[in-house]
Amino acid sequence: MIAQLLRFALIGTALLAPLHAQAKVEVESHDGLLAAKISEEIVPGDYEKLLQGLRAHPGKHKRKVVLLDSIGGSAPEAIRMGRLLRETGFEAVVPSGGICQGSCIYLLAAGTKRTVNGHVALRRPPFPAGDSALAQAAHGRQSFSPANYLRDMGVDISLAEDIYKVAPGRLQLLTRDDLARYRLK
Repeated sequence: MIAQLLRFALIGTALLAPLHAQAKVEVESHDGLLAAKISEEIVPGDYEKLLQGLRAHPGKHKRKVVLLDSIGGSAPEAIRMGRLLRETGFEAVVPSGGICQGSCIYLLAAGTKRTVNGHVALRRPPFPAGDSALAQAAHGRQSFSPANYLRDMGVDISLAEDIYKVAPGRLQLLTRDDLARYRLK
């Protein structure tokens, strides 16, 4: 009985471990195309992985594209990564069958050109101190400003407010009209 419980616990841990893994950040160069792919959950340290990947492929490229298929994660890390993508001139693509939700939207916003063939969804980030009005106000005084970032990327800053209108634990799938209104396509 104990052996079965231990086996069940180990299998459960193995199955759940990938859910908390860092984003998978891949960068490849081929025939004048520099392609980056960002998938899974964005966590601190992913900016460095992206930077290292870009440094590993120096030189001129005819086109730079980042493929997005991410469940989001750390908004500050996504904003740092987004600034790097914009500074280096990347287009952003959500491929068919892909999803860009939560903080991934900051990576999409960074694209010099944005193409959405998959799905984009808003998800309100959790407040570290809870969901009270006081916690929300403290969250708004963070050192990074999503509204300023979105403005810098040419995206309608009402998106920053609308993210926080999504109920906790829920997703709001964006329509083509929503994407156009926010200037995400």
